[in-house]
Amino acid sequence: MAPAVRWARPVAVLVAAAVLADCSGGGKKVAVRRTTSTSTTLPTTTTQPPVAPLTGLPQPDPAKLGRPALTVKIENAPEARPQSGLDAADVVFEEVVEGGVTRFIAVFHSSAPNPVGPVRSVRPMDPNIAGVLAGLFAYSGGTAPFVARIKRAPVRLVGPDQLGKAYSRRSGKSAPHNLFSSTAALYKGAKPDDHTPPPLFQFLAAGQPFVADGPARHVDVPISGSSRVTWDWDQAASVYRRGENGTPHTVEGGAQLSFANVIVQIVPYSNFPGARDPAGNPVPAANVTGSGPAFVYSQGQVRKATWTKGAATTVTTYTDATGQQVRLTPGATWVELAPTGTAVASSNP
Repeated sequence: MAPAVRWARPVAVLVAAAVLADCSGGGKKVAVRRTTSTSTTLPTTTTQPPVAPLTGLPQPDPAKLGRPALTVKIENAPEARPQSGLDAADVVFEEVVEGGVTRFIAVFHSSAPNPVGPVRSVRPMDPNIAGVLAGLFAYSGGTAPFVARIKRAPVRLVGPDQLGKAYSRRSGKSAPHNLFSSTAALYKGAKPDDHTPPPLFQFLAAGQPFVADGPARHVDVPISGSSRVTWDWDQAASVYRRGENGTPHTVEGGAQLSFANVIVQIVPYSNFPGARDPAGNPVPAANVTGSGPAFVYSQGQVRKATWTKGAATTVTTYTDATGQQVRLTPGATWVELAPTGTAVASSNP
C-alpha cells in the first residue's frame, strides 16, 4: 500500500514592504524584504504506515495491527507432516519433547492462514514462552499438571474445550495427528480487552545491513537424537530454508518453510518430575528464563549473542559482546530452543 501523501494548497502571499526587525545580537536594525509571489506550494509530507510488532514489516491494516497474537501448538512428528499454516507464522519456537521429537509454538499476528495444524497438546515450558505475548493460546489437551500451568498463564485459552466449533478432524491422517483449525475461527475467541503483542525482537531499518561476525550460508542444528535441523540461505529470496533429517521441510501445498531470521538459543532441559508419555519416555522441559549463548542468523550471516529472560512474562533479549541488542532483518523469525551441548555449526558451501 503506498504511503499516504498530504498535499498542501497553494498559499497566496501579499506584497509586503520592507520590515525592520530587531536583531538580538546587538540591537541593530536589519532590513528584511519579503519577495512577491502569486502562489507558493508548501513541501509535501509523507506518512509511513505503522509496522507489525512481531516482524518489523509495514502493516497498514489497523484491524490486524490491533488484534492480539495467536499462539498455536503444532505437531512435528512424522505422522503430522506436512503441516499447515507454519509458513505464514510471524514467529515459530521449536522445542524438544519426549522421544526426541520436536514440537512447534507458532505465533500468528500479521496473517490469517487457513487451515492450521495439526494442533496438539501443551507442554510444561509453553507458559514461559507464550505468556509474554498475553494473547490467545490454542492447543489440544495435555496431562493435568501441564494444563494447570497454562491455565495460570496470562493467556486466553482457545482450545477445543473453550472453542470446540473452531476445530475439526480431517481425513488423510489418523488421530491424534488430524486435528485442524483456522486463525479466523480461533480469533473469534478474542475479547475487546485483548491487545496487540509486544515486540519480541529489535529490527533493522529497511535495507540496513545485518551486523555480523561472519558468513553462514548453511546452518546445522542437531537439536535431538532423532531430529537434525538444517537452514540454507537463499540469496535470491533473502530467506533461510528449513530442512529436517536431510529432507526439505515443506507444508501442505509444497512450499518449503522459509524465514528471514533464525535464532539458535541454547537452553538447559530437564525432565519434568513424574511425567512420562504413553511409551514411557520422560517429558523434557526447557528452561527459557535466565541467560545463555545464542546464534543469530540473518542475511546469510551469523552474530554470536547472549540471550537473557528475567521472568516468564518478560521479553527475551539477544545482545552481542558489546552489550548492544542484535537487530534482525524485518520479516519472520524462527527460534530453535536447542539443548545445552548442541553442536551448532555453520558453513559456506
